[in-house]
Amino acid sequence: MKQIVFIAMLFLGSYQAIAQNIKRPETYNYLRGHEAIQEQKYEDALDYFNKDVQENPKNGYSFVWIASLRTRSEEYGRALTAVDLAIKYLPKKDVDYTSFAHTTRGDIYLHLGDTIKALSDYTEAIRLKPNETKPYEDRAQVYYEQGDYARSDADYRKMIELKPGDVMGYMGIGRNANAQEQWVNAIKQFDYVVKLDNNYSSVYSFRAESYIGLKKYSEAIDDIIAALIIDGDQKAYYLMQNIVDDAFALLKTKLVIQCNKDPNDQAWPYYLGVVYDRKGATKKAIEYYKKAAEINTNSVIFRSIAVCYESIGEYDLALTYLEKTLQMDPKDVRAQATKADVYYESGRVDDAIRVMDDIINSYPEWDYAYHRRAWFKENGGYTDGAIDDYTIAVTLDPEDAYSYFCRGKMYEKRKDSDLAKEDFLKAIELDVEPSDHSVAQFAFFHLGEKEKAIDFMNKIIEKSNDSYYDAACLYSLMDEKETALSYLGMAFSHGYRRFAHIAIDRDLDNIRNLPEFKSMVNEYKEKHQRELKEYEDDSVESKQSGKTEVTEVPFTKEGGVCKVKCTINDLPLHFVFDTGASDVTLSMVEATFMMKNDYLTDKDVVGSQHYMDANGEVSVGTIINLRKVNFGGLELKNVRASVVRNQKAPLLLGQSVLGRLGRIEIDNGRDVLKITQTTNP
Repeated sequence: MKQIVFIAMLFLGSYQAIAQNIKRPETYNYLRGHEAIQEQKYEDALDYFNKDVQENPKNGYSFVWIASLRTRSEEYGRALTAVDLAIKYLPKKDVDYTSFAHTTRGDIYLHLGDTIKALSDYTEAIRLKPNETKPYEDRAQVYYEQGDYARSDADYRKMIELKPGDVMGYMGIGRNANAQEQWVNAIKQFDYVVKLDNNYSSVYSFRAESYIGLKKYSEAIDDIIAALIIDGDQKAYYLMQNIVDDAFALLKTKLVIQCNKDPNDQAWPYYLGVVYDRKGATKKAIEYYKKAAEINTNSVIFRSIAVCYESIGEYDLALTYLEKTLQMDPKDVRAQATKADVYYESGRVDDAIRVMDDIINSYPEWDYAYHRRAWFKENGGYTDGAIDDYTIAVTLDPEDAYSYFCRGKMYEKRKDSDLAKEDFLKAIELDVEPSDHSVAQFAFFHLGEKEKAIDFMNKIIEKSNDSYYDAACLYSLMDEKETALSYLGMAFSHGYRRFAHIAIDRDLDNIRNLPEFKSMVNEYKEKHQRELKEYEDDSVESKQSGKTEVTEVPFTKEGGVCKVKCTINDLPLHFVFDTGASDVTLSMVEATFMMKNDYLTDKDVVGSQHYMDANGEVSVGTIINLRKVNFGGLELKNVRASVVRNQKAPLLLGQSVLGRLGRIEIDNGRDVLKITQTTNP
């Protein structure tokens, strides 16, 4: 969604530079609305502007701001009503605001899917104010999405003419060239942008895309790394994963170099974990994820480790790391959903359903949660409950082919043949592009169209070797036992290890009792146990950890917060204990004092550090390394802390450290923190 902040700054900044013969409103509510926008208090701003139009129903200026604010909150119908009134009442000679109104209405029409009207409004905004770049940029984007690159380029060139020092025109032409696979021309544009602004991450990620198109992977990886260094650029993160198959060795080596160059930055071992994970090298992925966690604990890293353990069937370890994830972020719904999957894969179907119940109670409009719970119910034998959940799933997402197909199976099981047929046809209608997530091949089979089922399955296999298990299921349903066994063997050889699911998957019933099936499953179960020995150290750590130690740390309450005595690099201090904070922070005053008095050295100033949020997105901050933090008899080494400019900010201990201690409880009656740790006996 387009942000209103830039627009607000633009027009508020030109407020005093308006031609003298234009009189703009100076009513109390209108001016307060402007102030609220400057302070990014958008709900307050909307309230003020609404009050203003109640008192001044022909104030087009307030209506245009109402339209912008409604657009920001995705209330497009009400936004359109407001902007129409703005265009009706705004003075025609105030081209700043009339152009703004048409640009806003263009944005609204674009969100409503009416590109013709959107283009008309952007063009009118350009006519009114031909030297303003924003309408050109908006119109160029529409042309790009329509594949009209010539018109899009023309608008970007006009932007360059108006603002030759601004990067967006060059970026737009380069992006359009990439879309047409004109890689050399794209690189030419991006090279110039680097000269204009070498700290703009997007230019490196877009140029990396160009180099990938030319198969110049070394240059591409250098640009990916440059973009990640600047701000954890998400396009660069996406491209990094996409080139794993083509340039794994080179990518791995260059990321290892970054780890060596900046050993205090958790992002580089995390990225290496992602790369190994994508490659299927689970052991190495876990190794690097754990290295990242050693530098700075983060819930997304624990969740990544858990998913790795789930993928190899180490369900106890997966649950251990999911519990760590949820200790740090109890609202991490992806961790909760993964926990349900682990329960299901380990044969605990009712526990999986219970976890999904909790998720749905918290997120009652999440279609995936209903689909997943329906899947658990289906395989647990709860047919009616599965139908109910699949029905909710397709109501929330009418494009969900998988849920239509699964509900069709349940109707078929219940002998509601007409309803089943209707759902199978709907699944085929929606599932037109063969992929490893497709269900159309099964829908064709259930409709008796065997040849179409085989043809669709073959198209899937051509694209992905992750679909061999589905092929085994399809041929088993067709009672072509030899072919089914062949594909099952191929699935196993490519790493498929979901033995709990195999045990209850009715699609395999036609081959389940064959000696060849039993022999193959037993063979790969034994192989799987040998594979798991690679993780023996982790297993021993998890399964033998039985000794529990509880440490009680006294605290004092001041102003509603818990303060705990501590020493940092042997300097006596107090910190505020905050289970809701994610990081460790200290004020500039404390950091300066510690530096001047040799409690910190130059080596302790780490500089730029990448921080990951719950979505795995990375941002950059300035940090220092606290070599030793002691409190209550506990010692933590190498604690990363960010320095905040607020001189009154307390020393705050957040989740990045709490996750290294264990389970935390606050005993308010006794004013102590109870820290429960498990250690090897």
